[in-house]
Amino acid sequence: MGGSNSTGRAPRSMTPVEEVDIDAVRYRSPTLQAPHLTGFSLRAFLWLMESPLLGPLITSLLKSQNNMPQLLQQTVIPERPMYLPEYPPQEPERGVVLVEEDRHPAERVHDALQCLPPYNPSLRWSAEEKVPFLYWKIRDFAHAYQSGITTPSAVAEHVITGVEEWNNKKPPMPMLIYFNADDIRKQAEASTKRFEQGNPISILDGVFVAIKDDIDCFPYPSRGATTFFDQIRTVEKDAVCVARLRKCGVIFIGKANMHELGLGVTGNNPNYGTARNPHSIDRYTGGSSSGPAALVSSGLCSVAIGTDGGGSVRIPSSLCGIVGFKTTYGRTDMTG
Repeated sequence: MGGSNSTGRAPRSMTPVEEVDIDAVRYRSPTLQAPHLTGFSLRAFLWLMESPLLGPLITSLLKSQNNMPQLLQQTVIPERPMYLPEYPPQEPERGVVLVEEDRHPAERVHDALQCLPPYNPSLRWSAEEKVPFLYWKIRDFAHAYQSGITTPSAVAEHVITGVEEWNNKKPPMPMLIYFNADDIRKQAEASTKRFEQGNPISILDGVFVAIKDDIDCFPYPSRGATTFFDQIRTVEKDAVCVARLRKCGVIFIGKANMHELGLGVTGNNPNYGTARNPHSIDRYTGGSSSGPAALVSSGLCSVAIGTDGGGSVRIPSSLCGIVGFKTTYGRTDMTG
């Protein structure tokens, strides 16, 4: 830590973490001075704090009253610098197939597909399923499109109808924050033409995918389930993960609901409504990727993309009875 000690007192050096006796640690609550405000006085104080001229002065005064500058300037923390928790490069294990990062996404999907067991359509199409939701997997859609059983355009109409039905339920089920039926039909029409021409891009062509509202999917806004975030940050292009999916021919059905700014594990959202658990609408989905979990769990799409900092994919998938997967930190490009 650089800088001079203006008070003349020696800096206070904290004990290295490996030398700390946890059993002997006792927390001492510091005495802090801050105004106690409610009602009009609180609103007036916030207005002053947000003022470009008075705000910094008030902040500086509060810091000085609580000795915060001295605390920060005169304390030495003898800890090693923090590093991003990226998994270090390693030699591939025996039997593991590596898919090069710089290859076209459709080629990478094709290589990954070779690692799965052969697809047997008779296991899906010969039996009548009597379950609340008909879960088609990605390869079910690919087989149905290639065999002429249905088309992406036909499926798009079912998806649009399903979303509208959920939105009109009592109580409503707002799984999507941004939804544009015409855009879905346009994407589905392009995919249908590719299958008619015998030239689908990949096994993901025509597969419907929802994108969590904190991930950029151009031209949709990224609000993070707030009412303001899209006003201070515009979306100019797809996030890397969305761009790669688009190159594989997926159909984006919109931006999925979530816990506001991802700061919660219930999925409760006062701005756009709460995405309820499709298996029991009086229960939460979990969060913060509530909308993606609800959409997959309801059967409206086979896959949805969420984000997970502390369980935001794994919690809702567990509560909704589906599979949630979080990659190793640094394994996936998080740009956008």
